[in-house]
Amino acid sequence: MSKLEEMKLLALCAATDNREAFSRLVELHQESLRRFLFNLTGGNSSLVDDLAQETFLKAWIGVRSFKGLSGFRTWLFRIAVNEFVSDRRKQSPEPFGGDCPRNVMEIGVAGGQQQSEYSMDVSAALDSLSADERMVVLLFYLEDMPIKKICKITGMPEGTVKSHLNRGRTHLAEFLKNN
Repeated sequence: MSKLEEMKLLALCAATDNREAFSRLVELHQESLRRFLFNLTGGNSSLVDDLAQETFLKAWIGVRSFKGLSGFRTWLFRIAVNEFVSDRRKQSPEPFGGDCPRNVMEIGVAGGQQQSEYSMDVSAALDSLSADERMVVLLFYLEDMPIKKICKITGMPEGTVKSHLNRGRTHLAEFLKNN
């Protein structure tokens, strides 16, 4: 979908409370948002459902306050990060559901067994990162977002994002090298 079409849908939502237009925006962004949340929460599917629902609900309620200073996707991911951080604050010291099965990303490898092993390695490697490192690494590598957008989404200064990204890469490399 083009930026112009997205802006038209947003205008319809804000001006006329058009649920069909918002529904189309949800369809466009829910896969990437849910993938991001899935990896951010350590594969906790029920938490992903809750966070995604809250994110889209808050986006619907706040669509009139969307100023367009960033892209809608950036704004939506910012809401999701806020929901995740808020939920994490409410939870016990272990915010990620470690018992949930994960299928982090599809790594283009032939052979199901080998792909499964690589996915488990990536899952374990991501689990070794701090929450902030994981968030920045996922946004940069999995969601292919530039550092400036990551700053808007996370609310972190550019230097902090770069530091988390650098430390995250280092930790991932060390983890994968040793395992």
